[in-house]
Amino acid sequence: MHIVKQQHLLVHQIFKKEILTEDEIHFIFSKFSTETFSKGDIVLTTDEKVTYQYYVLDGCLRTFFIDVSGKEYTLQFAVKDWWISDYTAYFEEKKSILTIECLQEATLYKIYKTDIEEIYKKIPKIEIHFRKKLEKAFSGFQNRILSNLAKPAKERYIDFINMYPDIEAKIKNYHIASYLGITTESLSRIRKELITRS
Repeated sequence: MHIVKQQHLLVHQIFKKEILTEDEIHFIFSKFSTETFSKGDIVLTTDEKVTYQYYVLDGCLRTFFIDVSGKEYTLQFAVKDWWISDYTAYFEEKKSILTIECLQEATLYKIYKTDIEEIYKKIPKIEIHFRKKLEKAFSGFQNRILSNLAKPAKERYIDFINMYPDIEAKIKNYHIASYLGITTESLSRIRKELITRS
């Protein structure tokens, strides 16, 4: 009984308003595996074959890129109810160029691309669900690129705290600065300006 309840809770949390039968819930749940990570653990490193993605049940993670000089560029944070992977490697079947790090202890549900394809075939409405998620994610990434190109740092910071409310206490300042493409000193100055004006 406990396992059945766990299946229902997880599947409904991931797929929200989708109406699913008992058999569909069981089938979907069977394709996920649970993995737990400690703060500082590396979930994915560069030059790995990426055939899976993760759903974040709890915790906080970041995806980042390291250039040839060793500088880090944070692309994404992932908190509860987010998905995370190196999606270029995942969709193009290439080796990873990104690293995923746990910023807090995390519980993740891992699913392989082949298993998602099986779910799509058996339950077409799940494919529609994922398509809508991808459309939203693509729109978000495009908006972020435009923001980085056109908006001043202060506006980018405001966009960040609107996208990731309550995340600042969980991560270090240099992670935020790396995401915004600014120095930690600039981040501190922006925060002071906003506090002064509030």
